[in-house]
Amino acid sequence: MPKDIETHELVGAYPSCGTCGSKTIVRDAWTEWSMASGDWILKTVFDDCACEACGTTIKPVWKLDKEFRTKRIARLNDALRHGQLDRATVVVTVGVRSLGEAFMAEAAREVITFDAFSEDNDPHGEHDFGTFEIAGQKLFWKIDPFDLKLERHSPDAANPDLTHRVLTIMLASEY
Repeated sequence: MPKDIETHELVGAYPSCGTCGSKTIVRDAWTEWSMASGDWILKTVFDDCACEACGTTIKPVWKLDKEFRTKRIARLNDALRHGQLDRATVVVTVGVRSLGEAFMAEAAREVITFDAFSEDNDPHGEHDFGTFEIAGQKLFWKIDPFDLKLERHSPDAANPDLTHRVLTIMLASEY
């Protein structure tokens, strides 16, 4: 878990009962009728939580749905490879650029169409690395999740509002 963010703030976090492990946690709250909106407006959420399964008043134990987080990171990385450049930068190394515009265009097509993910080349299931060949040249691409200031690793790579992704395309010899 990242050090500068609490577990309950991470995408895919959920509360559970520390007594029985149930996910059916409830909290009391007050609402107020709004004449302007014609609906109930949340006013106050109380501190105490309870487990609907065992009836115990609890302080929730926060857990992470790791499979959900991994799939979300993979979807965000795939979106970047397919051209969604929100909070993203694409870097092409000097070695790749030196091989010309046509070579760079082919490299970009290879990154976009790459789908040969396996346990060997994608052990974490995040679709953040790939390798391919063009004209006898072995290339790598990788995606790194940074914070929004590009100063360090993202506090939550599954949260696009906290992450700036950097896609780098390079010759294997430049790695």
